[in-house]
Amino acid sequence: MLTIYPAIFHNEDNSFWVEFPDLDGCQTYGSTLPETMSSAQEALGLYISSLLEDNVELPKPSDISALKPDKNSFATLVSVDANKYRRNTKAVKKTLSIPAWLNEEAEKQHVNFSSILQEALKQELSLK
Repeated sequence: MLTIYPAIFHNEDNSFWVEFPDLDGCQTYGSTLPETMSSAQEALGLYISSLLEDNVELPKPSDISALKPDKNSFATLVSVDANKYRRNTKAVKKTLSIPAWLNEEAEKQHVNFSSILQEALKQELSLK
């Protein structure tokens, strides 16, 4: 699930810190701009996945043009695939039925049924 929120990057004392105005308490920092962007993506991913796991509705992202950063700051959009940060990755067993001929062909080709099903479900649910 691709999630995009505006962020404000602040440059202070040759390092950076970032805040997400729509996400109370979601902040991080870094020594360089690339490091800070990476940290911002991680912070956003963890924050969003936490809300999703708690069944909390995601706040609507602000219009980035409405943000007014000071002279040592800038606003930008940060995107992340929140599914990469979901903690509930415990596997569950599912029983399913397929035609015998299809099973035989798949087994001949050493198909990993679990992997195929996971990829098909992600595609069907638009989670890639």
